[in-house]
Amino acid sequence: MDLETRIRSIHNLLQNKNFLQAKEILGKLLKRIPNNSYLLNLSGLTSQYLDDYTSAINFFTLAIKSDEKNIAAMNNLANSHKRLLNYIEAEKIYKKILAIDHNYAHALNNYANLKIEINDYNEAIKLLKRAILISNQKNIKPLDIMLSLASVYQSINDLEKVKEILDEIFLIKPKFAPAHKLLSEITKYSTSNSKSLSHIDEMKKILEEQDISDQDKITLSFATGKSLEDLKKYEKSFDYLQLANNLKKHKINSNLKEEINIFDNLMKSFENIKLKNIDIKTQPKKIIFVCGMPRSGTTLAEQILSSHPNVYGAGELLYLEKTIKENFIEDHKINKQNIINLQNSSSEKIFLEYLKFFEIYNFDENRIVDKTPQNFKWIGFIKIFFPEAKIIICKRNPKDNCVSLFKNNFPSPMMNWAFDQEEIAEYYNQYFKLISFWKDKIPNDIYDLDYEKLINDNKNEIDKLLKFCNLDLNERCYNFTKFSKTPIKTVSISQASKPIYKDSINSSNSYQNFLQKMFNKINII
Repeated sequence: MDLETRIRSIHNLLQNKNFLQAKEILGKLLKRIPNNSYLLNLSGLTSQYLDDYTSAINFFTLAIKSDEKNIAAMNNLANSHKRLLNYIEAEKIYKKILAIDHNYAHALNNYANLKIEINDYNEAIKLLKRAILISNQKNIKPLDIMLSLASVYQSINDLEKVKEILDEIFLIKPKFAPAHKLLSEITKYSTSNSKSLSHIDEMKKILEEQDISDQDKITLSFATGKSLEDLKKYEKSFDYLQLANNLKKHKINSNLKEEINIFDNLMKSFENIKLKNIDIKTQPKKIIFVCGMPRSGTTLAEQILSSHPNVYGAGELLYLEKTIKENFIEDHKINKQNIINLQNSSSEKIFLEYLKFFEIYNFDENRIVDKTPQNFKWIGFIKIFFPEAKIIICKRNPKDNCVSLFKNNFPSPMMNWAFDQEEIAEYYNQYFKLISFWKDKIPNDIYDLDYEKLINDNKNEIDKLLKFCNLDLNERCYNFTKFSKTPIKTVSISQASKPIYKDSINSSNSYQNFLQKMFNKINII
């Protein structure tokens, strides 16, 4: 079999997700042809698919060493660094690629994605527009890039631009499921809006087609469920949401047991670690950690806080978890001795590593909001290594919280427990147990932000929140939809970009008859 045929077979293996087999064949080929830049780049891609980004970086580096003009390998190298949150290194490489070929659409798109991650939306828009223009000149219709641009405009609440782009996409591919999902997010469906009703019919017709993929069926089922809820057709809405969750559940592996093991391990590890009376060290940037169950109001809290002139809302960040896993977790278990060693030293290693991630960001504010819901897991670490940080736990009616989880399609594998009624309830129960553990250890250092109270008495609740964060009261925070400086990237986007509204309180009542498996399992009502 000649080299070209072997490469074709490797591409087929990768397309069919047979990554380990592809890796084995590539390993044998590289022993025979060790400096083949194409094979090295392909090996790097295979490592990426296997989530082995350290090996991927090594292969891409060797590919570039063998062929300095291999900009595909350079682009893949930058993507690997971006995946590992090495943003500064990734940006250097994207700039180098575009200096060689300023029309390289793949690098423009990937560089735009980096800009989105660091909240530089103006630059992201420029890069995405450039990538679309270049693709069009080559008679390529870049639907995914167009959708990314539409999502950016959605994040900054420019809905007219979103609609314009979606109209262009539908002219090219009328059945493009992700575009229908995005349209559903910005549409308020009602019987008086005939266009919105037509869109529901359109999504239903696509769902009935024989050749629709499971992924498109999941996407459209979540979207249709949302549209029918707008019309208050809750039973039909539930049918589509249940279909979407069932399909998604069968495509992924649940991580519920893994998460519960982490919770248990955290409580055992921190049981005898003192978190009170920690020496306060003056740190140059003050961090506000907004955490809690996903869909508990964390985005709303961040939008309020980031409206303050002295606060920068960084969004959901992976930095803290990455730093903790690199320093304190071995074989999925907490290394308690490492915590004690660093706690007893004068080192500010964890704080400085965390702060280093922000070097590429562009902001002057001296307070940063890290709105990562799952940081509730790491409260013990936060208390030790960020002694001046403010910790806010968003709490919401458990039923409403769990129903909201059931209604959304979360892309992160960290949320693979969120597509089954009973697993959602069990996660909530275990979450509550861990939060109770942290509150027992540091009862005066965690602020409960009650979602229902915030909605019903927002002025007083916002005042109390600002005072806890040692922030001056500021009128901008009461008009956060106008003054927030933080784009919304999460599934909360359609709600948190609007003024405070009360429809979400007791929203679970509408699904009372359909989610009994979930409600019966929740321990805290």
